[in-house]
Amino acid sequence: MPGSVLNAAPTTVLPWSLCREFAHAREYFVLDNEYVNGESQRSCPVTTSRKSWKTTRRLTPTLLQTFRVFYEARMGAAEPFFFYDVFETVPKFSYDQTGSSPYGRYVVRFDGPWEQTVGIGRSEVAIALIELA
Repeated sequence: MPGSVLNAAPTTVLPWSLCREFAHAREYFVLDNEYVNGESQRSCPVTTSRKSWKTTRRLTPTLLQTFRVFYEARMGAAEPFFFYDVFETVPKFSYDQTGSSPYGRYVVRFDGPWEQTVGIGRSEVAIALIELA
């Protein structure tokens, strides 16, 4: 069908060394219609939230290189990949490097550009991920 967009089909998993220390957020899409008299009408056209994860970490040169290689291989936000939220895996805090376990697995992409601050001995990197349906 012309104009159809295929669903994301990830083939890789974010390395375990980079999966730690993420803050989890959920956002519900809401339609808000405000009227002149100050009243408003709201509706939520979705049944689930869109999840996102963020972290800012000081990385050793080895972890920085690992992350940079993974980021470049995904072409930034262009290619999706699997991310395991370790609080939702079974058993808790487990990790499947093959991406075959469905528990706690999300299809995500990077959200935003590469941001790096260089210090002595370590570099600080801001990582943001956003869930794809």
